[in-house]
Order: sequence, then structure tokens, then C-alpha cells
Amino acid sequence: MNRPADDDDRWIRRFHPRPDAAVRLVCLPHAGGSASYFLPVSRAMPPSVDVLCVQYPGRQDRRAEPLVDNVPDLADQVLAALLPWTDRPLAFFGHSLGATLAFEVARRLERQKGLVAAGLFASGRRAPSTHRVETVHLRDDDGLIADIRELSGTDDRLLGDEEILRMILPATRADYRAAETYAYEPGEALRCPLSALVGDDDPKVTVDEAAAWADHTEGPFDLRVFPGGHFYLADHQAAVIEAVTARLTAR
Repeated sequence: MNRPADDDDRWIRRFHPRPDAAVRLVCLPHAGGSASYFLPVSRAMPPSVDVLCVQYPGRQDRRAEPLVDNVPDLADQVLAALLPWTDRPLAFFGHSLGATLAFEVARRLERQKGLVAAGLFASGRRAPSTHRVETVHLRDDDGLIADIRELSGTDDRLLGDEEILRMILPATRADYRAAETYAYEPGEALRCPLSALVGDDDPKVTVDEAAAWADHTEGPFDLRVFPGGHFYLADHQAAVIEAVTARLTAR
């Protein structure tokens, strides 16, 4: 295939290229997260799965770029960046905000391009059709940091470093705003297999809210519940990778 344009390279990190893979797994991070969060996933995947990790604007090497603080615009831009990679089937793994974003990108891929995803893995996020009123993005910096600490999604050593905090808080706040202001627009269900993964003690999503993902696909659905909170996958990385690999390599 032709190499994607440089503009698309800003969005996609391909840490371990697998040019002969049958399917590509697109990984979309949580609020405040970056593509490198999925480095262990990329490393662990078999040769049959090529991992593409999405880098949102406003962090790490993209920190000087304008932030995108809403899911529809972010989904449109991620889809555009992924189009050069559609010579192979695309599957999606998204955690928290990334799960909602993965759903919207898969929706656009199917509606606009007629391409059905090879699978959607929605981790640590309630189904789009469920709703909560959340306003963490409106808190001051201390309030935002308190929520990040509660979820244990960022190393406390980083949260104690003022310089790093100044770098990550604007992007994190924009991501929170995107997640918390997302409004689901009803429409046809996806046709791809869909797996929901959730921690049994996640303050951001109940098991019932995760189970509601079943309403968003006409394809096979399964629900995996793990011990733990919002970042349950830190303690169950091997099991999560095994579940994803089994689904993708069974095609």
C-alpha cells in the first residue's frame, strides 16, 4: 500500500508494523491519554494483527496543535486519518472516551464508506444510548486533578510535577469536555461484532450501562466483566489482550 500522507502520520502511531497482517486494530485512548498508552498492546499482538494507535492533538509531539473538544469533530478527523489504512479490515479498541470515539468512527466508516468494522471493543465506557450528567470538565484545575487521581489513570508522580501538569491539563480538560458533552444521535445499529469490557467497580460505568452496548450492533455481542475500577485493564492486561486477539483471529 502507499504510505499515508504526512498529515495523517500525526494521528497514527504504528509502533510494531506487521505488513502481512490480515486485520488492523485501531486503538483510541482515554481522556488525557496518548497513543503510547497502547504500546504494550501493540507489542503483544500476533503477526496477524497490525496495531494503529491514535494520537489526539494537544499532547506529546502534538501539544502545540489546537485541541478538539467534541466527539463529532474528533471522529471526522480520525476517520480521515484512517482512510489510507483501509486496504485491510479495521477493528477498533477504545477505552473510556476512546470507546465512544471508536463507536462514532466505526459508524462513519460504515455509513459513509460502506465498510463494516472487523470488530469494536468498547472498554470502560457506558453505551452511547445511556446518559449521565457529568461536569468534571467545568471544575477548576484542582477538581480535575482530583478526578484523575480518583480514577488512577495518571501516575501520581506526574500529577505532582507542575511543569508536566501545565502540559497535560488543557488536553485532558478538552477530552473530558468531549466525553461529558457527547450526545448520542439514534440511528441504525452497527453490523460488526461488539465486545464491551468493564471493571466491576468502575465509578464511570456500571455493568448494566456496559451491557447496553448490545443495542448498538446487529452482530455478535459479548460482555466481559473484570475485577477493578476504571483502569481495570492495568491489572488484567494479559486477559484483555487475549480476549481481543481471540476475537480478531477467529475471523
